[in-house]
Amino acid sequence: MAGTTPGTPRVLRAMNDRAALDLLLEHGPLSRSRIGRLTGLSKPTASQLLARLEAAGLVVATGTTAGRPGPSAQLYAVNARAAYAAGLDVTPHRIRAAVADLTGATVGEFELPTPGRRAQSVVRQVTDALDGAVKAAGVTRAEVHRTVVGTPGAFDPSTGRLRYASHLPGWHSPTLLDELAAALPMPVEYENDVNLVAVAEQRGGAAHGHEDFVLLWNEEGLGAAVVIGGRLHRGFTGGAGEVGFLPVPGTPLVRQVTKANSGGFQELAGAQALPRLARELGIQDVGSGPHTEVAAALLARAAEADSGPYRQLLDAYATGLATGLASMVAVLDPELVVLSGAVIVAGGEPLLERVQGELTELAASRPRLVLGSVRRGPVLRGALESALATTRDEVFDTSR
Repeated sequence: MAGTTPGTPRVLRAMNDRAALDLLLEHGPLSRSRIGRLTGLSKPTASQLLARLEAAGLVVATGTTAGRPGPSAQLYAVNARAAYAAGLDVTPHRIRAAVADLTGATVGEFELPTPGRRAQSVVRQVTDALDGAVKAAGVTRAEVHRTVVGTPGAFDPSTGRLRYASHLPGWHSPTLLDELAAALPMPVEYENDVNLVAVAEQRGGAAHGHEDFVLLWNEEGLGAAVVIGGRLHRGFTGGAGEVGFLPVPGTPLVRQVTKANSGGFQELAGAQALPRLARELGIQDVGSGPHTEVAAALLARAAEADSGPYRQLLDAYATGLATGLASMVAVLDPELVVLSGAVIVAGGEPLLERVQGELTELAASRPRLVLGSVRRGPVLRGALESALATTRDEVFDTSR
């Protein structure tokens, strides 16, 4: 059998090294004896392990246990500067970029406004945004091990072209990915923005510890992420979760949905549906501005109402959300449904309770509904977490 045989000393050492590194990431600085207890390794073996990782530049000695009962002991931590990862969150209006060190701490951020930018400037936009974050982090491009870019829609793996996001100007060139690969020195991955929100919620949010869940996102558009067996389900063309196009009762049937950039569920429960619902219920002060801001403000007021048209607005919107969710639940039967995005979050627990009640009547299974808990830049956080996961796998592989 070619390659390294499982169970050889080299492989066992690599497994122990990775276990120790993961413990340091989880707990922070640990002493040699503490690492030994947590891994089940003897003190001599733990000492050899730490010496090996320190020589490889993966751990550093940092402080002691002085001040605690008993003799002081040297503490060790993951070397945060051993590698860096970057994430980008792309919308039609701006690109947010961030750099994280190997421990996951964000060390540099940058935002590049992109309103009205021409198509040919996309590569420049990406490199400028990344360079801004790299500069803020005090590192260089060459020190960034991997970058993950989050966009609306998804790049079709068979063609390399962006689908399901006609509203993102300049990102549909068939040569774009090749141009970006030529412009950036590190490996770059591309992921749907809502999928990255699910990654953020699974790593450290409302879906932590769950292997099967659906995340419904509502901001500039309505979308979903599907996690099955702990892994994102992207679909054949990357379009799994494009539920804004889902035909639902109560809205006209939309044909050629990708050209219209619209669909039944989007019209029923997207941000643009709330001002219309409000006017139908006699609410005059609907507000003005971007759909997301208007919708969030309406739902925030509705969540505080005990009766009247605002209470009716909350009930009507909850029914709309539950209508689309019922179809998703019937197919996927998830353990958990995470409701996220600025519009839904504005409705808070009152909206969540009403959607749960409606879904109980509309769906055969009974998934638990929760609000997303990663509120600050969840797409960017998910991009960083995704880039960090691969970076750690590669950097921590001491069997090579």
